[in-house]
Amino acid sequence: MSRRAVSRSQLLLALALACAPACKEGAQASSAGESDTGASTGGAPTDGDDPQLPAIGPIAGPAGAGSFRFGAASAATQIEDNNPTVDWYVWTAPAPEGLARGPFVGEAARGYTLALEDVALLQALHLDSYRFSIEWARVEPQRDVVDEQALAHYDAFIDALVAAGIRPLITLHHFSNPLWVDDPRDVACVAGPTDANLCGWNHAEGGPEVAAEFAEHAALLAARFGDRVDEWATVNEPMNYLLGAYGQTTYPPGKDAILTGTATIFIPAVRNYIAGHALAYDALHAADTVDADGDGEPALVGFTQAVGDWVPARDNQPSDDPEDIAAVQRIEYVYHALFVDAVRDGGFDPQLDGSLDEPHPEWRGKLDWLGVQYYFRAGVTSQPAVLPLVNVTPCFGTVDFGACVPPVDPSYRVPAMNYEHYPPGLYNVLTDFGARWPDLPLTVTESGIATEVGARRAEVVVRALEQIQRARDEGVDVRGYYHWSLYDNFEWALGFTPRFGLYTVDYTTYARTPGEGATVYGQIAAERRIGAERAAQYGGDGPLTAEK
Repeated sequence: MSRRAVSRSQLLLALALACAPACKEGAQASSAGESDTGASTGGAPTDGDDPQLPAIGPIAGPAGAGSFRFGAASAATQIEDNNPTVDWYVWTAPAPEGLARGPFVGEAARGYTLALEDVALLQALHLDSYRFSIEWARVEPQRDVVDEQALAHYDAFIDALVAAGIRPLITLHHFSNPLWVDDPRDVACVAGPTDANLCGWNHAEGGPEVAAEFAEHAALLAARFGDRVDEWATVNEPMNYLLGAYGQTTYPPGKDAILTGTATIFIPAVRNYIAGHALAYDALHAADTVDADGDGEPALVGFTQAVGDWVPARDNQPSDDPEDIAAVQRIEYVYHALFVDAVRDGGFDPQLDGSLDEPHPEWRGKLDWLGVQYYFRAGVTSQPAVLPLVNVTPCFGTVDFGACVPPVDPSYRVPAMNYEHYPPGLYNVLTDFGARWPDLPLTVTESGIATEVGARRAEVVVRALEQIQRARDEGVDVRGYYHWSLYDNFEWALGFTPRFGLYTVDYTTYARTPGEGATVYGQIAAERRIGAERAAQYGGDGPLTAEK
């Protein structure tokens, strides 16, 4: 049985995914709020050479254009401060300025103000690459009005990364829009598309205009930054974004389609979002003609996909019932195969039934690589099937319809996110993807854990790399690992409570403090190998250090 799936954000935020958390005693917290028993990030001890312990052999070797990438990731809205032109600002700002639809993003982690200083954080970790997004709403705060100061800001940041030997991987759309794309204050859009509100990705007239505007944005960024940037991700976790924004009301603009069964909202949004990727793919390749790193490829364009390790379930136990196995296959298809197949084969599946009934030859072949973003293992059942369109029920946490299966080990539960982080699940997904699309390069563009226990984060880093190595040893083309996240940030509807950062952020002073995860990851990146001692201390398939 294959195992393909979703991500932390949508099932938790849009579908309230989770199995009930369980935790044991936590380690002693440091003054920064994370337990930290490691040395500074600059240290790199010499490990033993026990041949019985993994050392990430094929990943070893000097950093270069074609080497395995050690990186970290972030997203503009989640870290950047004070941007009233982005939809999440209005969505979360207190009334009467905003809609108060969740914790206020506000200052976030001051990642815009402190951007140049944050380059030193990456250098301290010896990382090859940084995945970040450029905020469309900053660059184009009004339709067809470009903010040159914003472009200059990102230009200086990219210069600083390149000067530090850090390769940029830029995401163009990471869950946020300019207000003029789909203003959540005017969600009904009674007046129809205007320059002030195009009515969103789902609108019959405005949706195609949004896709075209997105391609113009891509062309602008490629023209300005393509001499230093060769890797681009058009969109982030497309199904998660679309379900949160156009299927449920957890993301702006808050158009409810899934639970009401309104396919007339959701399906057009999916179609236009795929079209936006395809148009942006063409625009990036046309405008980015400089091979910045000397590997022979001026631009490599992909998108990042939410995944998870799904298991069939019934009555809160793993199930071998054919109907539950089929339910897993349906949710796997919708969450990752739908988008990938659409842009590889050139067609759309409006019924979500596995058949590309709607030809789109203009989409065919528009994918150079795929980002894999793994956080959890969870159950899915067919009885009952409460989600229209896909006719399945995933684990909903506190509202449990029998899909929530026990964790493989109690220590794998992540209380802050209400799901199970099962390290071998990353291997399961990578090998599934490698079998389905053997010619498609993969990069783990996100993986991590919400915790304030430093050893627990370090274990997740090491075990993720071990699972990547397992897949690479079996011939899966995995080209890098980007830890989520570089530092703590705004976790969408959950606000600032989950702590994903290698660096802990003090939200009073905005100081960034490295934890044990940063220490260990920095050592691995410096040596380009896990090493026997670190594998023995942090790796393997046993329990994780307990959460507090």
